[in-house]
Amino acid sequence: MNAGGLTPEQVGRVVALAMDLAREGDTKQLGEFIDHGLPVNVTDPAGNTLLMLAAYHGHAETVRDLLARGADPNLRNARDQAPIAGALFKGEDEVVTVLRQAGADLDAGTPSARVAAVMFGREYLLGE
Repeated sequence: MNAGGLTPEQVGRVVALAMDLAREGDTKQLGEFIDHGLPVNVTDPAGNTLLMLAAYHGHAETVRDLLARGADPNLRNARDQAPIAGALFKGEDEVVTVLRQAGADLDAGTPSARVAAVMFGREYLLGE
């Protein structure tokens, strides 16, 4: 992130605000942060990306926007969890579909999306 003279604490606050916007599905404001230099694949201290948080919280529109801006659908957090597995866990069907269309790896992470789908009876979301 081009910190533009910001202190590490200020950068941390900007990232925390962006993560909250992703959790809330505030696509417009989150896009403004990215338009002003926030990397689309920025992570929080737990390794979660904006895409991970938007996916986990079921915000398909935000997920679509982040993907269109270059978010990597396969980045995993510090616990080796992938966005698509999180969306499967939460039963976010539309988000799973969007991530599959974006090429999310069904075998990435622990548990993988395939394993999560079986564990939660959502194999139908994988279309296999």
